[in-house]
Amino acid sequence: MPGGGRVRRPGAQGRRGAPMNVVFTRKLRLRPTILTFFVLLTVPVFFTIVAVTYLSNDSLARSHANDLVTRFRADAISNIQDMFDPIKSLVRSAAAIGNEQPDFYASNRSLKYLFSILVHSDKIISMYVGAADGSFRQARRIDPNVMIQGKLPPQGSKYAYRWINRAKGATPIDHYVLLDAAEAEIGTSEEATGYDPRPRLWYRRTVEDKSLLITDPDVFAALGLIGFTVAAPFYADGKIAGVAAADITLDGLSEYLSENKISPGTVSYILDDHGGVIANSERAKTYTNKNGRVELQHITSLDDELPAIAYGSRPRHGEALFAFSRAGNEYVASVATLPPQFGKQWQLFIITPLRDFTSAFDKHNNRLLVFGLLAIAAQILIIYFLSRVLSSPLERLSLKVARIETLEPGNLPPLDSPIREISVLSKAVDTLDTTIKSFAAFVPVGLVRQLLQSDQKLELGGHSQFLTVFFSDLEAFSTLSEAVPAQDLLLRVSAYLELVTKAVNDEAGTIDKFIGDGVMAFWGAPALLDDHAWRACVAALRIEQGMTRLNERWVAEGHKPLNIRIGLNSDAVLVGNIGSKERMGYTVIGDGVNVAARLEGLNKEYGTHICVSHSVFKEAGERLCVRPIEDVAVRGRRTKIPVYELKGCYGAGTEFEPDSETLRLCRMTRRAYEVLVQEDFGLALERYQEILTEFPEDTVSRELVRRLAANESARPVQRQALR
Repeated sequence: MPGGGRVRRPGAQGRRGAPMNVVFTRKLRLRPTILTFFVLLTVPVFFTIVAVTYLSNDSLARSHANDLVTRFRADAISNIQDMFDPIKSLVRSAAAIGNEQPDFYASNRSLKYLFSILVHSDKIISMYVGAADGSFRQARRIDPNVMIQGKLPPQGSKYAYRWINRAKGATPIDHYVLLDAAEAEIGTSEEATGYDPRPRLWYRRTVEDKSLLITDPDVFAALGLIGFTVAAPFYADGKIAGVAAADITLDGLSEYLSENKISPGTVSYILDDHGGVIANSERAKTYTNKNGRVELQHITSLDDELPAIAYGSRPRHGEALFAFSRAGNEYVASVATLPPQFGKQWQLFIITPLRDFTSAFDKHNNRLLVFGLLAIAAQILIIYFLSRVLSSPLERLSLKVARIETLEPGNLPPLDSPIREISVLSKAVDTLDTTIKSFAAFVPVGLVRQLLQSDQKLELGGHSQFLTVFFSDLEAFSTLSEAVPAQDLLLRVSAYLELVTKAVNDEAGTIDKFIGDGVMAFWGAPALLDDHAWRACVAALRIEQGMTRLNERWVAEGHKPLNIRIGLNSDAVLVGNIGSKERMGYTVIGDGVNVAARLEGLNKEYGTHICVSHSVFKEAGERLCVRPIEDVAVRGRRTKIPVYELKGCYGAGTEFEPDSETLRLCRMTRRAYEVLVQEDFGLALERYQEILTEFPEDTVSRELVRRLAANESARPVQRQALR
């Protein structure tokens, strides 16, 4: 904070000591007022108890609901598996017999075995085998009201044997033997058929998967019910011999969901992997039969919008319970996928309203809440009058301080408060306001705002501090200014300066000044920064990328691009307020500043965009991707300075990380530079030429090759001093 912001007026207090003492005796003290304020707030502790009780009961109800949903989910998944697992085992057994006895299903002796599987479970409506030669054998249930081969079956028909044999050159015949409940034959039927199991989806899918599978939902013509096919292949001599399959219904799933609800308001669904409703606890019909093909209704298209809202609120990853609200009611829901060993990616979808679990607690909470609200209402009336005494002046002071921090013009009227501490604070704020505005009369407003955020004192002069200095300039700006209309040039330069300013500010830098088309900035003052060199490099890369995007836009609009050149140097420089008492500027001066300016100009010689000194590379460490250019001499210094081109950095975002070609260019340049500084000019020339071979557009290598090639007598390459 600048020194002008500190209010110290002992002299003034001494001059007016007697009057102020009289005033203070008639004003309340802030601390007793605050204590009284909080004492009057002790009654609302009861409200806290009400809230804690409410939250505890709500948490208990939610926990109970979550436990029930989790337990029901596990039980339901287990029951679904228990329904399918025995049928899977029976189908596997039928396929195993085909593997051991390939000719078993070639004759009708297999029909009784298929019938034994059929009657094993009332969920199975058909058990059959399709052979690789096109023959087909089946044991199935019969609906007396459904015609078979164009006529109704005999009265009392409950089961049927069916077989189709195929002989070369002969028309296949579809045979039926109709059975009653006691398995006695009561009729037969046969007719020519074109039925072939091999093109059927259940057969082809099973042959392709080479393992047991469960098909998608379908409508079985036998009873007009929705169901699935469980199928398994069998082989003979390593080749597919046929497929054993069972058709099953899922009527029991909806019945199970309906009879095993967590609470009266709970609804649950079994969905396929696309969200189609297979079964539901409301026993509603959620599928249609279009030309023998099942179309499941999607969960989001049901008449009730609750499942759609819940399904849209589900987590996209994981199967954790989740909560959502609808029409002021809260719900707990779960979407769980059946285990992979089941064979289908079905989902169990459960929705339960929390009010089913919280209704008992709500009555108790409401009574407790009403009592608490009555007590709080009485307290609010008392606190209201006291809060006006405190809040009104504090709010006005807060507004005044906010205006001071933002240096907004205009003055707020002076504040008079009956509370002693607020009155003293008001006078201090008025003094601060006057001091800051006087300070801003000779210091740039932007700098004042920065100093208000730091601990830097404002005084004429400065101190030595290790900083990073930044210079930027536009290439061939003078030539461009002659060729481009003034208004157009102004707009483009303004865009460039805005880009530089934003990048510097984003990395906590300080803009020192604009010098025509150039910018001077620095990092590490007034606020100290441990990573000032790193931030300066990141800002430079941001500017370089930003200029690339601006140039692409300008070129697309038919304008010439503006190429930027940046120089960075870290050094101990003099930082502070330079000038006179009437007018001073917060800036940095010193040899380190000159070096940064010279590095900016060095870009022109080597065709680079960002040149940094060795001190910058040393400060930022291995987080930078740089390549050495050359050791150059600076006027006024005895030793030469290693200069690097900044190509990228690590840890500031993927957009700044160098690609593989850039890394290879840096490695090749480093190898060439190593022999260059050892004054092995012949080998250095070869290595720089190798770089040009692989990177023909590399301006650094082109310049050094030109110099080395011109040095025919192998004398040391003359490093051109920075001007």
